[in-house]
Amino acid sequence: RRAPAATPRTMSATAPSSSSSNARNAYTNTLLRFAPASAKESKSHQSGAAAGGAMLPIVKGLSGSFGGIIEACCLQPVDVVKTRLQLDKTGQYKGVVDCFKKIHAQEGVGALWKGLNAFATHLCFKYMLRMGTNATFQAAMMDDEGKLTTSRRMAAGFGAGVVEALVVVTPFEVVKIRLQQQKGLENLKYKGTIHCARTIIKEEGLLAMWNGVGPTIARNGTNQMCLFTAKAQVDSLLWDKHDGDGKALHPLQSLVSGGLAATIGPVATGPFDVMKTRLMAQNKTGVIKYKSALHALYLIPKEEGILAMWKGLLPRLMRIPPGQAVTFCVADQIIQRYLAFEEQRKREEAP
Repeated sequence: RRAPAATPRTMSATAPSSSSSNARNAYTNTLLRFAPASAKESKSHQSGAAAGGAMLPIVKGLSGSFGGIIEACCLQPVDVVKTRLQLDKTGQYKGVVDCFKKIHAQEGVGALWKGLNAFATHLCFKYMLRMGTNATFQAAMMDDEGKLTTSRRMAAGFGAGVVEALVVVTPFEVVKIRLQQQKGLENLKYKGTIHCARTIIKEEGLLAMWNGVGPTIARNGTNQMCLFTAKAQVDSLLWDKHDGDGKALHPLQSLVSGGLAATIGPVATGPFDVMKTRLMAQNKTGVIKYKSALHALYLIPKEEGILAMWKGLLPRLMRIPPGQAVTFCVADQIIQRYLAFEEQRKREEAP
């Protein structure tokens, strides 16, 4: 005898089972997306979907800090020249080369590394926070397929810039600028990084460490938005490198990508940087010329011309693109080696 109902019952039983299985998988993946690191690591060991994903923001943060220290040691003289040019209201320096020569002749070669401790510490913590926070924001903004749209990448970069400006950049740059604006090597008000910070807090209050925080947030948010978006685009266009594809870049490729990606930010954020520098250089125990960021934005072009808002642009372009090239070269290599290590460990642990 035939059993015509058998097949429909089998199909009917199979379909709900498949649907239920898909629903459970979707629910599990959703939970894992917001679960603690331990749950994500457990899932990684089971499926190998993302090797070391839970540790990646930390690794990216550490890689950025190493790159920042190397950058500071190499490019501190350019940053000193940039600060002197931005604070020059009388035309003492005729340009980048003239500024280099006068600092060297009048104050000695050591003056070109003024504020190095503050600058190196600043870059170390800034890049650690920048890389780690950006990686965290990007992971949170990815869609269900693990992809990141350009607009979300820009938002993640802007968010990372805002965080670094509030937590690290503003207080460190206040100290750095106060040290760099001192001329000569003797009878200086600020004897070093820690002494400078203590003196500012004692004389002007703790909030003086966040002088110029408004333009700093605008500058860093815009700069990191441009930087991380441009880096991904350059990697894609030049090297066919995409997020999560496992392709490793040669150090020279990272140098090129980092340098090109960092050229947009300084041009876009020049006015913010000049306002920030002028506000941070003001000592509240003396005459306060600029009452706020908006007042500086009004007064600087009025007294010095609109191009004054881009003072120090050339030394910024001499420092930031090469600096980011060095940083990304170091960071990319550390991240790639970490991912290769995790992949090897995953293969060895596989049954």
